[in-house]
Amino acid sequence: MLKGFYGALKSMDGCIRFVMLTGVTKLGKVSVFSDLNNLHDISMSRQYYDICGITQEELESEFDTEINALAAALGLTWKECLNVMRRRYDGYHFEESSPGMFNPFSVLNTFAELKFGSYWFETGTPTYLVQLLQKYDYNLEEMSRVECDSDTLNSIDSESSNPIPIIYQSGYLTICDYDPQFRTYTLGFPNEEVGEGFTKFLMPFYTCPKDRIQPFNIANFVRDVESGETERFLTRLRSLFSDTPYELIQNLENHYRNVVWLLFKLMDFYTQAEYHTSQGRIDLVVCTPKYCYVTEFKLDGTAEEAIAQIQDRNYALPFAIDDRQVVRIGINFDRATRNIDKTLVASD
Repeated sequence: MLKGFYGALKSMDGCIRFVMLTGVTKLGKVSVFSDLNNLHDISMSRQYYDICGITQEELESEFDTEINALAAALGLTWKECLNVMRRRYDGYHFEESSPGMFNPFSVLNTFAELKFGSYWFETGTPTYLVQLLQKYDYNLEEMSRVECDSDTLNSIDSESSNPIPIIYQSGYLTICDYDPQFRTYTLGFPNEEVGEGFTKFLMPFYTCPKDRIQPFNIANFVRDVESGETERFLTRLRSLFSDTPYELIQNLENHYRNVVWLLFKLMDFYTQAEYHTSQGRIDLVVCTPKYCYVTEFKLDGTAEEAIAQIQDRNYALPFAIDDRQVVRIGINFDRATRNIDKTLVASD
């Protein structure tokens, strides 16, 4: 249908002075644009980087009254209010050297409602994107810091197993860094609104969608992690996996990593799966104000092997001079039960 429409549009180009074609994603390698091949793609052009957003300079100069009103309503100073807005709504980069842009929809709704919310994220449900991630059993931790080239960003191959281009073109990922030597882009979540919203949306798709409060409770889990109640939050983690339907699991090891990463990402801690050291890769590191949890996972192995690997490869060494208490955790997942078989905890 689109092919026929674009063909008619091109046949009348002598009568058309200006056309701007917008949408969510591009369609590549499916002959959709073969009848409309005279387009100038400005998606990543430097001179148009600010066409779809609000710069910080514009926000400060044009919305000073609104910022003051929002700050007063929330009991914040003008600067504190602006900093929260920057964390929640700034960070969109449409070109590698351009400054970050604020999401105008979220900004205007925040001023209208006089409170922070997930306004842009709640305008749509990215179910199709989640289905892509699950279909190709994508490692979710890589999604928040993924490298790719411009060809990948600018096209969608209908037969490709890489869901990143469509997630980027849908606005859930943005350019965070650029390496001119290799011409590669580093993508990540643009801000808290998108990162938190997408993570919360993903969680039910990777765990049990029913009964989201009990027996597993995010708030109680956070309290246990913050207070060092290791055995208690491991019990909660075991209950989470016990509620996960069998049909959600493809690759067991990757599924476990995805669920744990989603969980700790939701808790807004410093979280990094497969933390690299000179001796190898730590599966998960979680740091709170008082504790650093160094965790190793095994599948059909033993918790003893996991703890031994942390010790033998000195995974806790990067935190030796940290004032926080280091807690080493070994977790073994059992393929038959699709759950945690055993855990071991050792602390300094």
